[in-house]
Order: sequence, then structure tokens, then C-alpha cells
Amino acid sequence: MNQSEMTTKIRDGNGFIAALDQSGGSTPKALKGYGIEEGAWSNDEEMFALIHQMRSRIITSPSFGSGKVIGAILFERTMDGQVAGKPTPQALIDLGIVPFIKIDKGLEDEANGVQMMKPNPGLDDLLTRAKGLGVFGTKERSVINLANQAGIAAVVAQQFEVARQVLAHGMMPIVEPEVSIKSPERDAADRILLQEILKQLDTIAPGEQVMLKLTIPAEPGLFQPLVDHPKVLRVVALSGGFSRDEACRELAKNPGMIASFSRALLSDLRHGQTDEEFDRTLGQAIDEIHEASVARVPA
Repeated sequence: MNQSEMTTKIRDGNGFIAALDQSGGSTPKALKGYGIEEGAWSNDEEMFALIHQMRSRIITSPSFGSGKVIGAILFERTMDGQVAGKPTPQALIDLGIVPFIKIDKGLEDEANGVQMMKPNPGLDDLLTRAKGLGVFGTKERSVINLANQAGIAAVVAQQFEVARQVLAHGMMPIVEPEVSIKSPERDAADRILLQEILKQLDTIAPGEQVMLKLTIPAEPGLFQPLVDHPKVLRVVALSGGFSRDEACRELAKNPGMIASFSRALLSDLRHGQTDEEFDRTLGQAIDEIHEASVARVPA
């Protein structure tokens, strides 16, 4: 797939984007969920080798290449590794899956009800390297905990500043200002976020587009103006701590949004499963998430 074919796949594809981008801080939790306890490694290199084995197993599982997964978000180390003897982005492309890369370096401490992204001085070098490996786009995450107008405006402005940097490299940015599902002001935060994103979309140059990765809104259909916006290639949903059943049920109420789940996709996979059990379990999750992603009428 070339850039144009990847754009078409993401814009028009009937499927969802798998998030395989757990990074340093969340890797031990991801491995524990997979059935590998913290004492199984003695340093970071061994830990990252274990998580890469898990991701390789997912990518090479027959159900992953069934056509229902149209994109996958990778952690930088996963991008730099190999799957089935190929660079990971190429292994995905060969399956018809569009590769993305997580580019943020984590979160600042909370201020004004939000957590901004940490500075990322090496971003241009990472983007150049990713582009050279065939990576189509990027993803960066901030967190919104409260319906604070100034805080949400600052988060969205920072997200779009980075998005313009990504666009300058000829790559597709996924903007991810996550509203915490635990927020006591979730609906109000959703509404402020919608307005701030609409303002920032006006700053995107004519002919360019971004993607949005958002918490499923408390009010179904709230983000429809973003789904329909000419400067938005696709709106994808994060699972945000919902169980897979909850996330799929809520997603299906928002036609036009597709899933980009991590925990909700991987939660039932275990290191000790046989390859057949592993593929069957992954396939069931893929089927459920795909069905919620292609739903065309509110549930």
C-alpha cells in the first residue's frame, strides 16, 4: 500500500484500528494481564522483549489479518523490531493493515483539570525514521479529568500544534485528548472538547486532514459534527477503561466512529494459551469490536 491507498483504507475501510502501543510505564500492567508476572524479567530490555513477543503473536495470528483490523498503532520499540522476519510496519502492510506510531513521551502532572503532553524534542527525528519505515501516521495522547475551559483549550491547542508538525512530515496525525470516563464532569468536558476541536480544525491548512481519537461521548452522537467534518479523515474511539462489552455497546450508539481499542481488545489473551486458543480468543474480540465499529444505526 502506498500513502494514497492507506488514506483510502483508513477513510473508507469497514473495520477498526488496534492499539498495540503500551509503552514503558504501562508495559508491566499489560504483561500481567497477559499472564506474565513482574518477576519474569530482570531489566527493561527483557521486559520489552516479552511485550514484543506478545505483539508478534497478535500480528501473526490468523484472525488479526482477517480484514477486520484496518490499522494498528505501534510503540516505538515495536516499530523498530521485526515480526515474521520483516520490519513490523512492513509486516502489517503485507497484511493490509495501516501502521501508526505512538509519538508522545507521557503526561505532565495535572493542572487546570488536565494533563498535557511532556516536551518531545526528538520528535522530528522519530517522524523521519517512522516515515522511512513506511509508517502512515502517528498518535499522541493527553488526558482531560475535569470540565475546565482553560485546561481543555490548552490541551487541544498543544495537540494540534504537534499535529501540524506531523503533517509537515507528510504523515497523518491522530489527535487524542482523552476525557477520563471517571470524570465527574464527563459530559460537560465532552462539550467543551467538541468546541475546542472545531476551533482548531479551522487552523488546519486547506487540503490537509487529521484523525481524532476520542473517549466515547456520554451523550451518543455528540461528536457527529467531527465525524462529518471535511478536515477529519476518521474519528476513532478509545475504550478508556470500559470492558469490551461496555465499550462495544457504547460505540455502537455513535455511527461513524470506529474503535481503536487496546485493553478491550487484548483483555482475554493469555501467555499460556495454545496458538489455537489464542487465535480463537483474539478472533472473538475482533469480531465483537468490528461489529460495533461498522454499526450504522444507534443502538
